[in-house]
Amino acid sequence: MKILVTGAAGFIGMHASQRLLARGDEVVGLDNLNDYYDPTLKDARLARLTPHPAFRFVKMDVADRAGMEGLFATEKFDRVIHLAAQAGVRYSLQNPQAYIDSNVVGFMNVLEGCRYSKVQHLVYASSSSVYGGNTRMPFSERDSVDHPVSIYAATKKANELMAHTYSHLYGLPTTGLRFFTVYGPWGRPDMALFLFTKAILEGRPIDVFNHGKMKRDFTYVDDIVEGVIRTLDRTAEPDAAFDSDRPDPGRSKAPFRVFNIGNHDPVQLMDFVTAIESTLGMSAQKNFMPLQDGDVPATYADTEALNAWTGFAPATSVQDGVARFVAWYRDYYRV
Repeated sequence: MKILVTGAAGFIGMHASQRLLARGDEVVGLDNLNDYYDPTLKDARLARLTPHPAFRFVKMDVADRAGMEGLFATEKFDRVIHLAAQAGVRYSLQNPQAYIDSNVVGFMNVLEGCRYSKVQHLVYASSSSVYGGNTRMPFSERDSVDHPVSIYAATKKANELMAHTYSHLYGLPTTGLRFFTVYGPWGRPDMALFLFTKAILEGRPIDVFNHGKMKRDFTYVDDIVEGVIRTLDRTAEPDAAFDSDRPDPGRSKAPFRVFNIGNHDPVQLMDFVTAIESTLGMSAQKNFMPLQDGDVPATYADTEALNAWTGFAPATSVQDGVARFVAWYRDYYRV
């Protein structure tokens, strides 16, 4: 198949593109290579893809309406994996407009491109952040997600609503994937594992929010990519059993699906720090701090729906995943 991967120079985008190329698909990778974090890391990720004869790179912002229209009209993609987005909950407190431009305007351009070029299936990144103020665990796709606590979360919920509209009006099959705290080699420098590893190796203290009383459903990047590929290969379908008197938010009479992808095993933040310390053979200096605005104390994914749909559930342990990240970090930064 000919597949568009937006955000191809990003953390998940690079890994997903590699998997698609390895199985014989043609991949067009799109990225704007912005400076939200060190662009040299994005360039290094891209350098792992560009030598492949079935990969082509397009430097473009998904918010570029004319550019996106031209790309879809010219390329005639079979399927689309949309991962490009302005990421990060905390940054959304300082620069909310960036999230509207990329995550809402950009997503609209992707939907329009898929609609007019008759794309067979759009798989897009949502986020566990949509659960916002929910406290019932584990988080289920059947739960209401009407109380976001950051503009980032609000834009991801908006993506799901926009996708459903296009599935309903135009029959565009769409699948949204709510990622739960993705980590692993080539990860983003603004994520906890990267920040903690760098600080500990440099002898600097780490900031531990909510006084360490946080739980996260840390999900290894290879598991995330496996879920992405499996959902890409099973096109969203209308649910014949959908009951509009008791609507299930994760499915529809339209060809629309939403799934969690998480490890279904929430880990205490202090246990996560301990895994990093154990792998590095070093102890961390810790600054215990209050919960930040926009953050939530815990995440925990119900993955039954994903497993029923694809036969897959993430299972990489935090100890194994952290060890693989640290090995990559030491090699990449020659530490």
